[in-house]
Amino acid sequence: MSQVVTVRRRALEASEERAQQLRRAFAESGTLVVNIISSPGSGKTTLLEATVTRLAAGHRCAVIEGDLATERDADRIRALGVPAHQILTGGACHLDARQIEAALGVTPLLPADLLFIENVGNLICPTTYDLGEDFKVAVLSVAEGDDKPFKYPAIFARAAITIISKIDLLPYLPFNLSVVEEQLRALNPGGVILRVSAATGVGLDTWCDLLTERLGKKRLASAPV
Repeated sequence: MSQVVTVRRRALEASEERAQQLRRAFAESGTLVVNIISSPGSGKTTLLEATVTRLAAGHRCAVIEGDLATERDADRIRALGVPAHQILTGGACHLDARQIEAALGVTPLLPADLLFIENVGNLICPTTYDLGEDFKVAVLSVAEGDDKPFKYPAIFARAAITIISKIDLLPYLPFNLSVVEEQLRALNPGGVILRVSAATGVGLDTWCDLLTERLGKKRLASAPV
């Protein structure tokens, strides 16, 4: 058992070292990197489609998709004219920095203004792994129920932004929005909470404005004095 723990620790340390290398490279290129984490079916890919469609006119966007199998999500992004790379984990429940590094070496995603990483659908494993991102975004669909933040506290405590998605379905589901937002504020008082519907467009302008604002701040911070 101790040998297994040691191997896992070394693998995590190696991934974290690569993540720091990636972060330095992204800082030099002025690329804002967003790691999107959620349960399967929360609407991550639909949100990305709506996001890059709105941003692509003024920004260079790129996407890395993580799934156990198939290229379906990457194909959806490519159909919009946005470069995308699909990482197939073959059963692994998360992406790691080595996979991101390899993807960037295979597919010409950079230079880009915004790089979105859609992690494997999972609220647990992806939380621990640093991919060199600027921040994590948790997506919580109203169809999942209003008990998720306290059941999976780690991701909601670490996510700089939580998007409550599919809010157009609120009239049809027993989802207490105020209770969920109270839970999120208790777990992460400094986090941003957005209510979004990719289907109707509600909240998308606020989300995209936030992304462009953070891109500007990153470039200002990394600009030579």
